[in-house]
Amino acid sequence: MSATVGPSAYWYVTRSTGVVALVLLTVTVVIGVLDVARVGGPTWPRFVVDGIHRTGSLLAVVFLTVHIVTSVLDSFAPISVIDVFVPFTGSYRPIWLGLGALASDLLVAIVLTSLLRRRLGHGAWRATHWLAYASWPIAVIHGYGTGSDVTQAWLEWTNAGCVLVVLAAVLARAAIGWPQARRVRLGAIAAAVAFAAALALWLPGGPLGSHWARRAGTPASLLGRPTASAQIGSMAQTASAGRTASA
Repeated sequence: MSATVGPSAYWYVTRSTGVVALVLLTVTVVIGVLDVARVGGPTWPRFVVDGIHRTGSLLAVVFLTVHIVTSVLDSFAPISVIDVFVPFTGSYRPIWLGLGALASDLLVAIVLTSLLRRRLGHGAWRATHWLAYASWPIAVIHGYGTGSDVTQAWLEWTNAGCVLVVLAAVLARAAIGWPQARRVRLGAIAAAVAFAAALALWLPGGPLGSHWARRAGTPASLLGRPTASAQIGSMAQTASAGRTASA
C-alpha cells in the first residue's frame, strides 16, 4: 500500500479564508451600495445597518489576515511577506498575486483611516472609504488568477454569486430615486455591467482555460508538481477504488 501525501493544512486554511473574506467583503459592499437604511424602512434602524456593515468589514479583515499569513507559511508557493504587501514584486503569478496585495493595501488603508476618523474628519474618511468599492473587483480577479481550484463547481458558483449579487445591488440602487443624478447612476450601471461582461469574456480562455498555471506566471520549478486540487482528486479516486475493491 502506497501513502499519498495530500495538501497541507495551510492550503485548506488559505483557500477557505480567502473565499470567506471575499463573501464578507461582498456583503459589506452590497450593504454600502444599497444603503439599506434608506430602503429598508422603520424595520432597519440606521444603527443596526451600520453595525452589520462594520462587523462584516472587521470580519473580512480578520479572515483576510489569516489568508495572508497562511499563504506565506504554506511551502508550496514561494510567497514572502513583501509579496503580500508590495504589489507585483513576487515570483509566483506576479500579476494576480500583486492584485491581491493591492486589494489588501486598500483594505488596510480603510481600516487605518476608520481608526483615525475623528482626526481626519468625515470628508477625508469618506473619500478613503470609497476604496472598498475598488478593492472588491480587484479581489475577485485576484481569486480567479491565483486560485488553484477555481474550476471546482462550488467555487465557480460562489464567485459567480458574489458578482451577480453586487451587480443586482448596483442596479437596485440606481433605480432608487431615478432620475436624480442620472449620469452618476448610469456610470455606476455601466461600470458594473462592464466588469461582469469582461469577466465572462476573460474566464473561458483565462483561469478556466487550459495551461492557466503556466500562463499565469507559475515558476517552472512548480509546474511539474501536482497542485493541491489534483492531489485531492487523486486521493479521492484512490479511496473510491479502495472501497470498490473491498466490496
